[in-house]
Amino acid sequence: MLFNSLAFFLFFPVVTIIYFLLPHRFRWIHLLLSSCVFYMAFIPVYIFILFFTIIIDYIAGIVIENAEGRKRKLFLIVSLISNIGVLAVFKYYNFFADNFNGLLSSSGTSLPLLSIALPIGLSFHTFQAMSYTIEVYRGHHKAERHFGLYALYVMFYPQLVAGPIERPQNLLFQFRQHKNFDYDSVVNGLKLMMWGLFKKVVIADRLAVITDPIFRDPHHHTHVDILVASFFFSFQIFCDFSGYSDIAIGAARVMGFHLMKNFNRPYHARSIGEFWKRWHISLSTWFRDYLYISLGGNRVSIPRWYFNLFFVFLVSGFWHGANWTFIAWGALHGIYMLFAVITANTRQKINNALGITKVKWLNDFLQVSTTFFLVMLAWIFFRAANIYDALYMLQQVPLAFADLYHGFAGDMPLETKTSWGMAFAVIAVLEIIHLLQRKNNILSLINGRPIYVRWLAYYVFIFAIIYFGVFDNRQFIYFQF
Repeated sequence: MLFNSLAFFLFFPVVTIIYFLLPHRFRWIHLLLSSCVFYMAFIPVYIFILFFTIIIDYIAGIVIENAEGRKRKLFLIVSLISNIGVLAVFKYYNFFADNFNGLLSSSGTSLPLLSIALPIGLSFHTFQAMSYTIEVYRGHHKAERHFGLYALYVMFYPQLVAGPIERPQNLLFQFRQHKNFDYDSVVNGLKLMMWGLFKKVVIADRLAVITDPIFRDPHHHTHVDILVASFFFSFQIFCDFSGYSDIAIGAARVMGFHLMKNFNRPYHARSIGEFWKRWHISLSTWFRDYLYISLGGNRVSIPRWYFNLFFVFLVSGFWHGANWTFIAWGALHGIYMLFAVITANTRQKINNALGITKVKWLNDFLQVSTTFFLVMLAWIFFRAANIYDALYMLQQVPLAFADLYHGFAGDMPLETKTSWGMAFAVIAVLEIIHLLQRKNNILSLINGRPIYVRWLAYYVFIFAIIYFGVFDNRQFIYFQF
């Protein structure tokens, strides 16, 4: 069930109203059943895969807590293999089989390909389940004895298919709390949902109208088309994914639940490292806490530290999708990080010599714009259909800068100019809002204004959603992961 669908706008208020009408002891049952309905709206049969991993990890948590010595680690490994095994079969088997068949095509040996669809949000709820058993193993959280509450922890519908990826100590205890109807929580949650829907249907989906045809067939578009599509996609994916997170966090907030923040103005980051502290925070912290630190982090030799950094980004890329484009995207970010670490002192000396560090606004502008440009180039690999298309588009970017003026002033169709102009205007509005909310989020920014300003802002957002939103049940980008 998509957040931007009519079905959800019927589902959400019904589920929420019933939740508040029910006695506390029955609410977990209601939320669990509602989450099942929500997930089954995609491909109903795949709920059995979800139940399989839930049962395995529920038992594993109890067994790990009760075990001693090496048995605890053994049971953890069994749990992790079960989760990763499901992920490997549904998400990665065909990728490996296809590459294996390509390598051995001349020998006549081949592996069969599976005709199965990827369960929606498989990577997200798999990682959330894995965080539970790891936290129990590390002694940071008690094993959950209530099977229904544990199942709800994995299946809680607002963040089931695209996060935020929660930790047990942040979410499980909230299902036991008595949640009374709180006017402020309801209003703030609905406002956050409105903001998320605005980013999704007004910005992301309208940008998709421009970017999709160009990425689908880049060889029949101009240099400038490709550059603009790359720029637009950077904001499309941000508004698409952060819009989902806002709706998820807002829907949970209405019922009194607090989910972790997943985005923090990532395109205002001054470095790639800072970008990853602001982008998809629940995933980047997951890899930091459960993979990077487990590998030794930076408390190892310099060569090993470099390996740890690069490896984590490589795995992050592969987590996103079974395609060489995602691996290249992750590897490119790993290279960015290594370059930043290795050249940090040299770059600082050059900036000092040029006097750039003394002019704060110039220093900030150069850092933010450089970081965004590098991230934008990496997004080309993320979005392209294959490596060949990604490399071709990358080659067109420098040529586009030379042709940019000609593209706008020359024979570009008026319809294209108008479409691009509207897209640039919407992005400019988004960035102005981000600049204004350096210390407070958009809701706090609006709440601090006089009542007539607040209601004017609400009406503007609602008007924009209704009249400029794209309502074609366009799926969220991160649902494919």
